[in-house]
Amino acid sequence: MKVILQQDVKKLGKKGDIVEVSEGYGRNFLLPRKAAVPATAANLNVAEAQAGSKKRKEAMEADEAKLMAKQLEKVSVTIPVKIGANGKLFGSVTGKDVSEALKKQNIDIDKRKISLQGEVTGEGTYEAVIKVHPTITSKIKVEIKAQ
Repeated sequence: MKVILQQDVKKLGKKGDIVEVSEGYGRNFLLPRKAAVPATAANLNVAEAQAGSKKRKEAMEADEAKLMAKQLEKVSVTIPVKIGANGKLFGSVTGKDVSEALKKQNIDIDKRKISLQGEVTGEGTYEAVIKVHPTITSKIKVEIKAQ
């Protein structure tokens, strides 16, 4: 029996997939739980239209992410920190600090999408990697200055 999945089903497939299942599994488990619909001609046409729409949407998101990544590469951030007499930092510089500095420049990026390259040990210029899209990243310059 061919069915079109309406939601992700473990060990079977993701939403929108067209899969072949046994008659009993489809009729007694998937269909009553509304996890799948029978693969009729009408349902197949709807599923194909939704798949095409999803691909176009993903392509648009990827294009927007590429544009944003190019614009972010031009951005640099300065973070003032307290530094001890021997040149060591008090505390550390994290993605949260970079995110807050970007917010001051009217750029809103989640702190979980920012990671600093290498360890920030003192004053200087470092690179932060921003995950704009699951497949697209951008690098910005982060300058650490003594307060």
